[in-house]
Amino acid sequence: MKRILVFSIFTFVLIIGACSKKEESSNYGSVNDGETPTEFGSIDHGVKDNKVGFNLTGGAIEEAANVPAEERELIIQSFDTYISAFNTQQIDEYMDTLSENPKSFNLDEEREYIQSVFEQYELSRNAKDVTIVKFDADTGEAQVFANLLTKMKQKSTGLQTNRDGRQVTVFTKEGGEWKVNSVYYMEDQK
Repeated sequence: MKRILVFSIFTFVLIIGACSKKEESSNYGSVNDGETPTEFGSIDHGVKDNKVGFNLTGGAIEEAANVPAEERELIIQSFDTYISAFNTQQIDEYMDTLSENPKSFNLDEEREYIQSVFEQYELSRNAKDVTIVKFDADTGEAQVFANLLTKMKQKSTGLQTNRDGRQVTVFTKEGGEWKVNSVYYMEDQK
């Protein structure tokens, strides 16, 4: 009986010790932690509560109340130009909508990528529920939420796909113009 009691206590201590162990993982970006080895996580796509004003997993879309009417018009116009340049495959116009110092992409890589995509696919994006969800006049930052339907047709095979998703496009004011600084997208699971 003493053996069972001692064994039970020993097991209990091990379980308590394992549950209360403070883990300080040095395996960030390893296979074990489920994250990619970049600064952006594979789950949150770089979205931090203090960076993006809208939770991409859903919820009510609330328009920022502090956006001056003139700025609202300029921000929405910049977003529309960004979407239109993509849809018409105007690479230079599309690149002109992007920030000179983007946070979530590299300009040279973006140009190469978008050229490749335009060569391979017929594309269109339809943005709905376009809403400025966060505005900060002090930092010159605005976040625009949109539900996006992206239609893609591969030119070589004719294969067509449609993708629904939610996107927060972060704009910064540069030289009096609103430019895309970072993009956070989450595709809807069907």
